[in-house]
Amino acid sequence: MTSVPFPVPHATVPFWRTELHVLDSHQSTPELPEKQDVVIIGAGFAGAALAYYLSEQDTSVPKRSITILEAREACSGATGRNGGHLRPDIFNGVAAHMKTHGLDAANNVATFELENAEALTNLIKSEEIDCDLRPVVSGAAFVDEAEAADAKKLWDDMLEKGSPALQQVTYYGPEDAERVSGIKGALALYTFPAAVLWPYKMVMHLLAAAVAAGVNLQTHTPVHAVSPEADSEGYWTLETARGAIKARHIVFATNAYTSGLLPEYANTILPCLGTCARMVATASAGPPPLPSCGIASKSPNTIHSYWGARPDGSFIVGGASSYRDKREFWYRNFDDSALIGPSIKFFAQWAGKSLVGWEEAEMKIENIWTGVMGYTSDDLPHVGAVPGKKGLYICAGFVGHGMPNVLLSAKAVAKLLRDDTPLTESGVPACYETSSERLRGARQTA
Repeated sequence: MTSVPFPVPHATVPFWRTELHVLDSHQSTPELPEKQDVVIIGAGFAGAALAYYLSEQDTSVPKRSITILEAREACSGATGRNGGHLRPDIFNGVAAHMKTHGLDAANNVATFELENAEALTNLIKSEEIDCDLRPVVSGAAFVDEAEAADAKKLWDDMLEKGSPALQQVTYYGPEDAERVSGIKGALALYTFPAAVLWPYKMVMHLLAAAVAAGVNLQTHTPVHAVSPEADSEGYWTLETARGAIKARHIVFATNAYTSGLLPEYANTILPCLGTCARMVATASAGPPPLPSCGIASKSPNTIHSYWGARPDGSFIVGGASSYRDKREFWYRNFDDSALIGPSIKFFAQWAGKSLVGWEEAEMKIENIWTGVMGYTSDDLPHVGAVPGKKGLYICAGFVGHGMPNVLLSAKAVAKLLRDDTPLTESGVPACYETSSERLRGARQTA
């Protein structure tokens, strides 16, 4: 397998892709258009949201021609392979970003994630999208004594310094954490509002709306290369497996695969492989834990994991990072056609080892799959105009945390492309904006 990240064939099949939409392998036209105003690369959440907002009718300007190019099936990448959460990370996220980017940036990110969750919830309701959206209480639990103590210090520090998002967080200490979370040995728990949903169905609804508005969707059309510069008429050329197409504007909604087409992002957006499974209790299940929770840990003695409960009683479980120190399994790995060996044993033992009263539970792995996340060198997405390349835009690198970030990021890029509205005027945190400075910083730290 080449070291340059491109989507691979024969990917593992996630639970979310067991009920396929009619547009899953859609090609709007038998041949690619010769020229387009806008080409979006990628038909996941970011690509679908971009197409949805760009195709909104604006009678004050001529209608743009828009094509989406997708290497495999629609929503077959990270969004179609995630844990099904809509979960603003308003505790761990604030703490992490406060350490590396400062309190103001951390608060801006938390606010933006909350705004995204609200906007997506409202969109799902207004569009009547059938995607099993369900509000839940989510949590971050700590089972390692030192990490629980550190988390409490951070909590106290954040309260003292002031973080508006923390008003929605509830802290439980060692006397209550295990009881409330349902997690064995929990010493600290931080809960907050979240939601669970069927991400594939949500994305496919947005794609269907865009196609109905005239967007040309071309699945099974991998882009192999983009010209190094625009031609004299301002068109960029995209070379695909089905021929060439030219565009005045290209939006890279390519997440982990970005550097395959934009090599300047090679040390900035890194493909990292993760695993999820759908688990069903067949006998002797204990009391239900929180419907959405994660065991937060960087300790080699604790396995980081997270889960979301489905309406049918099953669990979508992710993390399984018992192999974290074995980087060859996941780091710069974009092969989602294969499973990560050590994770299978984890899932088989997950409930009995993690949940109170589930020691005798018989858990069946109904579905197991891998997915490629786009991690970044500074743990922040890259959104906006590609530096030094007029007409190219990016909405990628969501660090395995796209659900509470993508929608309004994509909407902001659509506004930027349409009328040069600065990202910050659209509410995107300034630290998300891609820049030559961030690219240089990645080269120095990679």
